[in-house]
Amino acid sequence: MVTMDSSPHILVVDDDREIRDLVAKFLTRHSCRVTTAADGKEMRRALADRRIDLVVLDLMLPGEDGLSLCRRLRAESDLPVIMLTAMREDIDRIVGLEIGADDYLPKPFNPWELLARIRAVLRRSGAVASRGAPDGPGPTLRFAGWRLEPKRRRLVGPDGREAELTSGEFDLLLALAERPGRVLSRDQLLDLTRGREAVPFDRSIDSQISRLRRKIESDPSRPALIKTVRSGGYVFTPTVERE
Repeated sequence: MVTMDSSPHILVVDDDREIRDLVAKFLTRHSCRVTTAADGKEMRRALADRRIDLVVLDLMLPGEDGLSLCRRLRAESDLPVIMLTAMREDIDRIVGLEIGADDYLPKPFNPWELLARIRAVLRRSGAVASRGAPDGPGPTLRFAGWRLEPKRRRLVGPDGREAELTSGEFDLLLALAERPGRVLSRDQLLDLTRGREAVPFDRSIDSQISRLRRKIESDPSRPALIKTVRSGGYVFTPTVERE
């Protein structure tokens, strides 16, 4: 039995909806968590909102093509990438591998082969959940008089005193503050803060939000910083400055 904490999270980027859906269903049946995207814009949004372990990236995409997206990914992170293409020329495979793709699979492909290659790349890379961003703590974030310091993992209030946050509360606040103005579902927040340890339908995010509000809101009963979006999740509303 494969538990959730051992399930890799795969991002499938392909403009063919039928292929996206078929690959997603197949990988899900074989103990993967899957997010899909139709183009580079959706890919970047998924990487910002999820912890992704590996990207399956089509070469021929509308707008920015797969080679350009792979080059950008490799410049920003070590996130494993498997390229897909309907073009069989060796030059395409060579270029893809030279710019940093970990493997290459021509279309049409057998989904079992894709699964085998995903598992092999993950084994080779020793991949863990990644945000698709450079490793290490991000910049200090300032909002509504508060200062959030990822490197030192502390939150300093307008009065200069450090707020006492649990590790989970800190990770949750950081996930929200790094994405101000964006509605994040409970599932997204679980994925961002707990990665492979996330459990479907886990409502602990609601409890953590309540505790966070009691610590940073002037009136927790009428929150102004972390607002609830009905049937959507939560949104971090203040302006955030990075330094």
